[in-house]
Amino acid sequence: MIRRSLPRAFSAASALKGIPLTGSTINENVKAAKYAVRGAVLERSMELQRKMAAGEKLPFDTIVPCNIGNPHACLQVPLSFHREVLSLCISPNLATDHPHVFKEDVVERAKHYAAGLTGGVGAYTNSQGIPAVREEIAAFIAERDGHPARADRIYLTNGASEGVRILLTCLLRSGGKEDGLLTPIPQYPLYSASLTLLGGTLVPYHLNEGASWGVEMDNLRTTLAAARANGTEVRGIAVINPGNPTGNILAEEQIKDIIKMAVDEKLVVLADEVYQANIWKEGASFSSFKKVACDMGYTGEDGDDRLQLVSFHSTSKGYFGECGLRGGYMEVHGIGAEVRAELYKLASLSLCSNTVGQLATGIMINPPKPGDPSFETFQKERDDILSSLERRSIMVHKALNDLEGITCNEADGALYAFPRIRLSDKAKRAAEANGVPADEYYCLQILDQSGIVLVPGSGFGQEEGTLHFRTTFLPAEETMHETLKIMAKAHEKFMDEHRD
Repeated sequence: MIRRSLPRAFSAASALKGIPLTGSTINENVKAAKYAVRGAVLERSMELQRKMAAGEKLPFDTIVPCNIGNPHACLQVPLSFHREVLSLCISPNLATDHPHVFKEDVVERAKHYAAGLTGGVGAYTNSQGIPAVREEIAAFIAERDGHPARADRIYLTNGASEGVRILLTCLLRSGGKEDGLLTPIPQYPLYSASLTLLGGTLVPYHLNEGASWGVEMDNLRTTLAAARANGTEVRGIAVINPGNPTGNILAEEQIKDIIKMAVDEKLVVLADEVYQANIWKEGASFSSFKKVACDMGYTGEDGDDRLQLVSFHSTSKGYFGECGLRGGYMEVHGIGAEVRAELYKLASLSLCSNTVGQLATGIMINPPKPGDPSFETFQKERDDILSSLERRSIMVHKALNDLEGITCNEADGALYAFPRIRLSDKAKRAAEANGVPADEYYCLQILDQSGIVLVPGSGFGQEEGTLHFRTTFLPAEETMHETLKIMAKAHEKFMDEHRD
């Protein structure tokens, strides 16, 4: 028998072994990404929840989740029209089995959606989204802004978060120069985490806490120039309006200034506008970046790419509050056909966003109108939710400002307060001894005493030398006074125990 020796390269290759997935071999960007909204304080709250379930006696009887904007988890009641339409879309036989239960406009809306769904809600849709829903969204945008909108410029997504990730995937290049995104500080940590995962660079521009968290254009330009001087290729600017975690609303003049800068500096604008329906402060109003851009003459029609703008909206916020349905959309403006095709390809990798979420998005932006059978019920439910949020916002801001060492700007909208807290040197030393930032130490101590889950400001970013935390004002209104009393008691205990 003649034995043939294997080629040396083949022998060496066959001797190689695979690398198991472990904590040391995982993608380092995944380990580096942080998402404070569901970070260490929440993990501690889940541990306390398990202890209570096991019968252990704690200083409180319940966990109060003020860490995340999740309205229905805080007992906000779903809107009747929206859930009824979705019920018929999922189970069309309900309309025939219970003919007197559903109002005429509910049945007609469900039939309208069913006509555009081959195979019902259990089938894939067009990767860009159900055409009928995209047409509804285009009509909503046109009515809101007073300028045309096109369904082929709209992409339905699993919440606004997926749209942000898709856009950043296109925007941030690998190799060569570092690509960066101007990001407001404080920011929603989706942006910092996504930038880390994608290998991008967060370029922070600080909002002015002393001016209701407004944008300072001089600071913005200085930040941009410094980043470019350091070798970062700044590709775009993220703007959250109304603000998260700050609750501020940008005036049209500020939006104009940002748009002018974006045009001059060739920056893509990412307009996160998911809280546009959460506005109640007297005299406050929301203007979309799309509206202001079109008013300025940046139409975004084919060939007009002077301003490149991508706007995001979601079913999770507003008075709708349907976080679990994961519905949302992004609208692209001034983005050419070649890039739109690539966005479609990225959407196609998931085949489509979930069908129920797509339908929920259509219902969100096209609720019952005056004269419709469901309008009076819808109007009452909507107004009750918004007026309650306003009252709770006022209660939270007043209570926080009454606490020693805490100051808090009033929110114009959104769902949050972002108070500044001044801690003693003793508290800061205790935090250092425990190996955590001072604001996280404070939040953990408050949790252990009260059961209230807050989020450290360091998870959102904050000006150096300052400390904050974020809280929602979503706990039920009937229990809000008691929740705030418990918070005040825990805060007083913390301050007394940590005096210098």
